[in-house]
Amino acid sequence: MQPAFSVIFLTTLAGAAQGLFLALYGTEVSGIGALTPQEQQGFLATGSLVALVLTGLGLIASFFHLGHPERAWRSAAMWRTSWLSREVIALPIFMGGLFVYALAHLLGLPMTPVIGALTVLACLTLFVCTAMIYASVRFLQEWASALTLVNYFLLGCASGLTLATALAALKGVPGLVTPYAMAAVVLTLLAWITRTASLIRNARLKPKSTLQSAIGIKHPRIVQKSQGFMGGSFNTREFFHGRSAEMLRSIKWIFLLLVFPVPLLLLAMGASSASAGLLTAAFALQYLGLLAERWFFFAQANHPQNLYYQTIS
Repeated sequence: MQPAFSVIFLTTLAGAAQGLFLALYGTEVSGIGALTPQEQQGFLATGSLVALVLTGLGLIASFFHLGHPERAWRSAAMWRTSWLSREVIALPIFMGGLFVYALAHLLGLPMTPVIGALTVLACLTLFVCTAMIYASVRFLQEWASALTLVNYFLLGCASGLTLATALAALKGVPGLVTPYAMAAVVLTLLAWITRTASLIRNARLKPKSTLQSAIGIKHPRIVQKSQGFMGGSFNTREFFHGRSAEMLRSIKWIFLLLVFPVPLLLLAMGASSASAGLLTAAFALQYLGLLAERWFFFAQANHPQNLYYQTIS
């Protein structure tokens, strides 16, 4: 498939924001860090606003993928059957929950655990809706797997907790740096395992379609000489990335390096010294790796129609 950078930014930014919020709410309900009420309120409010900004940036990025942005509201109309429509509904609900949660902490209101719990439901719903947009596409075998949902959730939580660790160091809340870093390490390791499992699974997939089934001819030997017209078309641009196999392999190794071992090393070094610089670098490099990971996720999906349009001239 042709990766759309607007969707790449939407899913990675929103995923990090969701993971960050789950870390913040977990801090409130567990009481880790031995923070004073004022310290906790200030940190949770700041973190929620950061999550809100990230989600907002992802939402803005998504509009660049629309042919008619002024009609974006119509995308929610098919919520009964479409995971995309459900995502369109869940995203602003989650953003509204973030805003109310941050405001409640800024004002010192007592209902923050209840507000946070409702926002957690919206957050988890958004994770499911976003992942199921792709996992429900059965004819794209690379996406049609429970691992798609697991990886979207774990990668979002891992990046969000890495960001939470950096925020704790930047805000001078040392009591949260170590527990956040430990949680980020665990989730990054889990995401490494499940993302590797999906790569192994996809490498073993056998195409369900053939040239014979693509054109409806059962002859055992079919060789395509042309796609039937001189230049490209919507089909050749939208459903194939046009990059070489060597580039795909390079992108795969880049994201495997930046998303997993590099931030793990920086988290360990940064947590031991409470270095805001190292922890910020851990999130920045991990996020760059997530951009590459999400590009690879889309590019690796092999649309069956490419069997028919595989030769241009």
